[in-house]
Amino acid sequence: MRCIMPAQTPTPPPLMLNRISAGFPSPATDYLDRPLDLNELCIQRPAATFFLRVEGNSMIEAGIFPDDILVVDRSLTARHGHIIIARLDQQFTVKELQLKPQPQLKAHHPHYPPILLNEFQDFEIFGVVTWNLHSLRNGLRAP
Repeated sequence: MRCIMPAQTPTPPPLMLNRISAGFPSPATDYLDRPLDLNELCIQRPAATFFLRVEGNSMIEAGIFPDDILVVDRSLTARHGHIIIARLDQQFTVKELQLKPQPQLKAHHPHYPPILLNEFQDFEIFGVVTWNLHSLRNGLRAP
């Protein structure tokens, strides 16, 4: 994984006041809310937040694809079901933390079995994934 530093946006783009329907379309109005600053939206604790670019496909069924950018907050306490960044035996990985019935790191891909955790492993939770950013091109997720 590669760490990415956030850049300051000179002028945030505007945010539409109305929500967009993901079901049956509704008539839209042209009201604008205040400008949308993605740093403000995605980063609650700047000193504890960093970005990582994803490699591999073990989390595609959770909507996390190769080259996605994950926003990770190190100040949050990881809980059962959270998507986390973990260091396991000197390797970093993104997985779902499962604490019940047995502690494990769960991949979201049928070809990757869960990684069972025990007290003898070199394991550390590095942070909780709070946002996943990926590109859509021509209405489809970009390769």
